[in-house]
Amino acid sequence: MGFFGSIMSKIFGVTPAAAEEAKPAAAGASASAGPLAPAGSVDVAAILDDLVDKHDEDLNWRVSIVDMMKALGLDSSLTARKELAKELHFEGDTSDSASMNIWLHKKMMEMIAANGGKLPDNIGKH
Repeated sequence: MGFFGSIMSKIFGVTPAAAEEAKPAAAGASASAGPLAPAGSVDVAAILDDLVDKHDEDLNWRVSIVDMMKALGLDSSLTARKELAKELHFEGDTSDSASMNIWLHKKMMEMIAANGGKLPDNIGKH
């Protein structure tokens, strides 16, 4: 399972296989399966805030893909983030980690919302 599936399965509490089906299709490929949960039914802030409270570091998942991955107990290394970027069809330069990280965070928030995640209004405002 890829990083995208790991993130989605930890947030939505679904099987890794179901989470992978929610992955965006490459251009020209068929559409993915339906949402993982009914619209707005999973309070993502409550889930991630609870995980952050249990973490030793001061993490801000609301603006940082690195902090979100750390809160979820996932590898947040540059290599891991480059793999996530590949999975999500990032077309930019992965050597520009700042731009890639901003794109990854925005894309993950979009994918979480599209799959039934309820996010605070200020999420993704970079």
